[in-house]
Amino acid sequence: MPRVRVASGRAVYLGVYLLYSLITLLALVALSPYFLYQALRHNKYVGSVRQRLGYLPVSLNLDADESIWVHAVSVGEVLAARSLIADLRRRYPRLRLFLSTTTLTGQQLARRSVGDVDGVFYFPFDWAFSVRRTLNRVRPRLFVMTETEIWPNLLRECRRRGVRTVLVNGRISYRSFPRYRLVRPFFRRVLDDIDRFCVQGDEAARRLVELGADPARITVTGSLKFDALDVTPPPGRGRQRVLRFFRMSPNRSVLVAGSTFRGEETAVVRAFNLLRGRVAQRPDDNPLLVIAARQPERFVEVERLCRQEGLSTIRRTELPIDAEPRADAVVLDTIGELAELYQIATVVFVGGSLVPAGGHNILEPAVFGKPIVFGPHMENFAEIADAFLANGAAVQVRSARELDEAIVGLMGDPVRRARLGAAARALVEANRGAKDKTMAAIAALVPPQDREHGAVVRPFRVVH
Repeated sequence: MPRVRVASGRAVYLGVYLLYSLITLLALVALSPYFLYQALRHNKYVGSVRQRLGYLPVSLNLDADESIWVHAVSVGEVLAARSLIADLRRRYPRLRLFLSTTTLTGQQLARRSVGDVDGVFYFPFDWAFSVRRTLNRVRPRLFVMTETEIWPNLLRECRRRGVRTVLVNGRISYRSFPRYRLVRPFFRRVLDDIDRFCVQGDEAARRLVELGADPARITVTGSLKFDALDVTPPPGRGRQRVLRFFRMSPNRSVLVAGSTFRGEETAVVRAFNLLRGRVAQRPDDNPLLVIAARQPERFVEVERLCRQEGLSTIRRTELPIDAEPRADAVVLDTIGELAELYQIATVVFVGGSLVPAGGHNILEPAVFGKPIVFGPHMENFAEIADAFLANGAAVQVRSARELDEAIVGLMGDPVRRARLGAAARALVEANRGAKDKTMAAIAALVPPQDREHGAVVRPFRVVH
């Protein structure tokens, strides 16, 4: 009887994975018109299909060397993973180091700004055949996934091959959590295939335990994004490099609206126009709006909106070098410059927060000591947002009208701006250290080849 039960359980287990693969295939077929539209309209996805099916070039790993494979979905995850990559290279010099991304923007940033890897490629579709092809080429000893990248077939195959797996900078978003709970029995089995969870905070740890993760495998490390910030940019990449395209008068006010979504740009432009009306009688100040939409395909839409609202508008790629922008608004149509551009801001609005998109990273402007405004929807960064508010390091608004008041008020109050900015910078400095804790957890899974480097994993708490 026990053998019958084991065989029956194994059949159910395999059947669930087969059902999962079928569902993902049907979802891809259902979304194919969207992907086709994006390919024809914006040239997205066209060059990545072969790699997503597992057909990586032989040259990626010509000698079939063992490696560490780091996966980061998009721009934010690449920036977080970048803080680990140099240490991984230094501690595991005999292993090759590869980085994969899911999105085109993440791929572009990885190829341009991550120099310590042996290759960059697109993450495979989570089907058994594409996953196996990728693993055969990459030959990882360790697979590192960032934030919420939990893929059942890949993790199952890693377990079968003896590849150690770790989730770093982990979180379970408020949107994903209810969906995972619906399939908790299956998801619990998937979590069993992850050797170590390095999570951002206590809430992420609690959610993982509720979903079935073994508490003994969970370490609260804090957010890698604190460690990923460039506090002192290398020569040629700091304020002066950015300002070569933004040669404003030192007295010119700059509102930077970063990672905005549809619905937010209208509110930002309205607040900016109110600001312009307040300073119309001051010839020494001609405010500038820099607006960076989250999705590159919306650059044209945002530019059109700015013009319709009466702003003379130009794209970042059209700016002359070493000259002041002769416009009211600049649409940032480049990838990877936003973090540096926060340096020139007088006030920053972080998007994805006035509409229910979960919010975005507020640490990038914080490291430069900038006053930050965000909306009510910061669910994906809840612990960080709460810490900033508790320490008087940011302003949260509940509506477009409150956004008007916050931006106009801060622009006219340099003392309050300085107080907010100093508190934000201090909070960033107080909460660094996630990288060392994460590296210690990785070293426990795969002993480093350089044993001089050690660290102690301690519980994380936000320093107030």
